[in-house]
Amino acid sequence: MRMKVKRWNAIAMWFWVANDENCGICRMAFNGCCPDCKVPGDDCPLVWGQCSHFFHMHCIPKWLNSQQVQQHCPMCQQQWKCKE
Repeated sequence: MRMKVKRWNAIAMWFWVANDENCGICRMAFNGCCPDCKVPGDDCPLVWGQCSHFFHMHCIPKWLNSQQVQQHCPMCQQQWKCKE
């Protein structure tokens, strides 16, 4: 017996694999987006630091630019360096 599919609808979900649910800077959910973005997803990725903390890609530069002298992680106060 053969069947012909006339219409097919798909639904997909994604989420960031992170130990925390919210960004430590903007307090928005990682599965959502930062205040600068309108749509979650690839346009609002996460950035990991060498200290193992992570933030929205748009939040961490704002935080670092607000620092007067040294650029520290907002969570642990270690010098911020992106994980490679």
